[in-house]
Amino acid sequence: MSFFLEVLLGGLLAGVMYTMVALGFVLIYRASGVFNFAQGAMVLSAALTFVSLRERGFSFVLAFVATLAVMLLLAVAIERAVLRPLVNAPPMSLFLATLGLSFVLEGLAQTVWGTQVHGLELGISDAPLAAAGLVVSRFDLFAAATAAVLVGVLAVLFRSTRAGVALRAVADDPLAAIAVGIDLRRLWTIVWGVAGLVALVAGLLWGARVGVQFSLSLVVLKALPVLIIGGFSSIPGAIVSGLIVGASEKLADVYVGPHLGGGIESWFPYALALAFLLVRPTGLFGERAVERA
Repeated sequence: MSFFLEVLLGGLLAGVMYTMVALGFVLIYRASGVFNFAQGAMVLSAALTFVSLRERGFSFVLAFVATLAVMLLLAVAIERAVLRPLVNAPPMSLFLATLGLSFVLEGLAQTVWGTQVHGLELGISDAPLAAAGLVVSRFDLFAAATAAVLVGVLAVLFRSTRAGVALRAVADDPLAAIAVGIDLRRLWTIVWGVAGLVALVAGLLWGARVGVQFSLSLVVLKALPVLIIGGFSSIPGAIVSGLIVGASEKLADVYVGPHLGGGIESWFPYALALAFLLVRPTGLFGERAVERA
């Protein structure tokens, strides 16, 4: 029983990390209806900027503040240079624009900082910690706690602040939101800036775990099953589905993988997401779109 609980806990901790990555997608999708495929490139850019500044002698705090400033400026620039000119374009055009933007950001970051692989040390030991008869990684606990705090703070802010109320109004009915005086451009700037902050924290945590390298941008693929299961526009959905994906993939890898030859962890979340698409295409917390004929 203790082994099962250890596997489950490890999966839940990983799921919180998946939730943090998915949150950047949810915020932008709620505000503008855009699936920002460039979120992974933003994660890579943040991690690469931070570790490069650290290697050049910046203190941790100074490197973090400088990287945050870069990510905020980058997010605002993306919103103004890409989103605004395409505001009335078809959804597929916006998706392709963010897809192309992801390659531009990856190339720009590696042109500025180089293409070599970097190790990222946050000063947190990865030694196992025994508590209540369970053994878990100290770093996993730290990463999950950091991600949980960030997700919780953002969820509260977007539920109780004026920007959060405006974001919910835009998500429910954009035309009605505009009619009552909500400034969409200002809201988009705020949301993209927050997405830049989320990308920075995700980049630091994932970079410390797997290293800062080109493949770090592929962390967005971990968020896709979370978004499908929870719903593209739901913050609570991202939280719940992140835990579901994290726990299910770990349990499936340990208890089902040996019977299928292993490697199940890499594809099981997508199989689970496909099952949800067949049963509930809008996800657990997504709302069905109702259109008048």
